[in-house]
Amino acid sequence: ADSSTGLQEINRITVKNAVVCFVLLPRFLVAAVVFWLLDFLCIRKRFFFRMKEQGGDAIDPPLCISDSNRLFSLESLKAVWHGQKLDFLKAARLGRGAPNTEVVRLQDQRRSRILDCAQGARPLILNFGSSDTAVVYIEEAHPSDGWTSTDAPYQIPKHRSLEERLSAAHLIHLEVPGCLVVADNMENSSSAAYGAYFNRLYIVQEGKVVYQGGRGPEGYRISELRDWLDQHRKELEKTDNNLNV
Repeated sequence: ADSSTGLQEINRITVKNAVVCFVLLPRFLVAAVVFWLLDFLCIRKRFFFRMKEQGGDAIDPPLCISDSNRLFSLESLKAVWHGQKLDFLKAARLGRGAPNTEVVRLQDQRRSRILDCAQGARPLILNFGSSDTAVVYIEEAHPSDGWTSTDAPYQIPKHRSLEERLSAAHLIHLEVPGCLVVADNMENSSSAAYGAYFNRLYIVQEGKVVYQGGRGPEGYRISELRDWLDQHRKELEKTDNNLNV
């Protein structure tokens, strides 16, 4: 019976991986071709010049890559595939219950749950891998011993222990001392559940995902989150006015 159950589990995983590859392979190949083209400096400069001309909201972080960074490499393709796979398999979905994954607090290294960061009924902003409130520090997108980036303010290797991850997370906390910063566990459960790699924005209210931003860096839009919060505030004010009438 045990061997039969084990075989069924292996077959299930095999089928699941096959479906993931079938769905993601076209998107992955497109990203690989784009990366290869952007390694030609003339194409890269024209691409980013056009993006700069199109502009965008001033509060959104600009998408920029230095000429010294090579995009098409084994490490970069592995990172892109990892991010696309996490996004496809994530448990967090708009309008559904928010995964209450394990995180580690920086102050006392105590393990808690991500929804414990919420304060009453107020919307909980989850910012994965960047600087805002609350920040959930996940695995490094550009580790110094992987898909490295010469633009990174710090050269941080891949985390091989929780202590290394917490030490790196403290660097973010120094940049935003007023924000709550927690670290994902070494199983990367939060990153996987929320499809957060490279970075991503969420808003959770009463245990439900009410806003899900695009996958960073190109889908990371602080302006969209700001617009959602503005609309939410207007709805609350309208409700309060109706109750006071």
